[in-house]
Amino acid sequence: MEKGWESMNTAQRRTEILKLLQQEEKPVAARAMASQFGVSRQVIVQDMAVIRASTPGILSTTRGYVLQQDKYIACTREFKVRHGQEQAAEELNLIVDCGGRVKNISISHRVYGRVTAEMDIRSRQDVNEFVQAINNSHSSVLSSATSGYHYHLIEASSQERLDLIGEQLKKAGFLAPLQPWEKEKHHNI
Repeated sequence: MEKGWESMNTAQRRTEILKLLQQEEKPVAARAMASQFGVSRQVIVQDMAVIRASTPGILSTTRGYVLQQDKYIACTREFKVRHGQEQAAEELNLIVDCGGRVKNISISHRVYGRVTAEMDIRSRQDVNEFVQAINNSHSSVLSSATSGYHYHLIEASSQERLDLIGEQLKKAGFLAPLQPWEKEKHHNI
């Protein structure tokens, strides 16, 4: 434990957590912050809930919390896709190879409604880590609840890159047709 953290109050700790996230480009795990500040992981999770409520751009990923660095104005588009779990790596690699960042995954479940999970996948290494995490956890991908149908919110540096991603998803057979009721809500190719 670093000297001085034990006398820090909640507001000071939250200020220091935000400073830490602003300095780091990679995700910071709650466990690492808990160790650094001499508190439990649950205290950090509670702190992050409060911080995220007042600070836009903080993502919770499988590797920790990260503050989005707006170095460029990115374009985003949501794509509806369908495939089995065994094709997840192929689909995600296709997106990152075309210059996209997979911000999240969503499903539209008939009972639960819209369910979204943050992903923050930017590279083939991120894809490998995601696939390993799924395999090691003996879990299935979120889209298994909707027969493989899901949505990805993709970020890229331009609309042209997003167009390219859409074309490649279609060429690979991953792009799924929108239902009439979805066309009003989503912008897709």
